Amino acid sequence: MDHFLKELHSGWAYLALLLLLVAVVNALIGLNSKKEFTAKDRKISLFALIGTHTQLLIGLVLYFVSPLGKAAFGQMSNAELRLTSLEHPLINIIAIILITIGWSKHKKLINSEAKFKTFAIFYGLGLLLILSRIPWNLWF
Repeated sequence: MDHFLKELHSGWAYLALLLLLVAVVNALIGLNSKKEFTAKDRKISLFALIGTHTQLLIGLVLYFVSPLGKAAFGQMSNAELRLTSLEHPLINIIAIILITIGWSKHKKLINSEAKFKTFAIFYGLGLLLILSRIPWNLWF
């Protein structure tokens, strides 16, 4: 089960990152082109939200089920273990909180420019945080 969850978490990460990147680029294009916020734009952002939340749930299950997660907990002197046991989960939870705030804030806005700006800022910050804490040496 541990191996399956690792593979699922790694594989789903590609999809979640792609959806998030598409949502950020879409928000930036919409903001710069002054276009109207449509249902298509909302769906792109919603799919990114769902993809990242699914990735978080898979990661949390993996963290608490994996024997490596339990063994690495509290190992702060080893940089690689610190990344996977503390920095990766904590920063990614913060990133997904920012993405969720962006989704929630857009629902209260009426102006298309404000909606695109909200998605560009919150989803963009979330994407940057996620990219900063991916354990690249374990991924490739």
